[in-house]
Amino acid sequence: MSNNTNALEIAGLRAGYDASDVLLGMSFHVGPTERVGLFGPNGHGKTTLLNTISRVIRPRAGDVRFMGEPIDQLAPQKIVARGLIHVPQANRLFPDMQIMETLELAAFTPRAREELKTNLDYVLNLFPRLAERRRQQCKTLSGGERQMLSIGAGLMCAPRMLMLDEPTLGLSPKLKDELAEAISEISSRGIPLLLVEQDIAFILSLVDRMYLVDHGEIRREINRSGELDHQEIMDMYFGSEGA
Repeated sequence: MSNNTNALEIAGLRAGYDASDVLLGMSFHVGPTERVGLFGPNGHGKTTLLNTISRVIRPRAGDVRFMGEPIDQLAPQKIVARGLIHVPQANRLFPDMQIMETLELAAFTPRAREELKTNLDYVLNLFPRLAERRRQQCKTLSGGERQMLSIGAGLMCAPRMLMLDEPTLGLSPKLKDELAEAISEISSRGIPLLLVEQDIAFILSLVDRMYLVDHGEIRREINRSGELDHQEIMDMYFGSEGA
């Protein structure tokens, strides 16, 4: 892959459920080491977009390219094997498994198995609470700890890019700050990031560019986090929701 090749390219993507389209021809890109945010009203296609990129949902039209190669016809496990890792909403963990079991199970691809010890050390240093509670079952963890474990499991897959879907959902301000620090540290390693988030202050603190998603389409691109202030983006967000 050329150093100038985008990590992710989406062109004319359409997808949905049953007979209804949710994504109405979305197009955007994530640069080689870029941090890109997606924001907008609930129910307008952000989660559907991530599920379609990772092929949990099959696209009806359009192209998805990862590191310059088409992936829109690949099975989800093959997309994971290529290093595009999706950490979904709602902490989808096995409740009776221990933290260490969960992290080790996540390293299931050949490349991830080779890097297991290195990545495990990194995750436990990044999230010390997981190291302290390593023998606890997932169902005994707090919401913040489950979110740390979900991201940790994603890191165990040896990601070449991470997609995070609303990682701060339900978290306290203190835990949001801790999570922002961890995500910033992950992206400092050159791992490109696609972040779906409702918390405008959180997303502004982390990304290089943002896209407003509204009714299944990209309505606006914000090239730099400093281009608009927090209030202008809030006005855009709620104005869109009321449209």
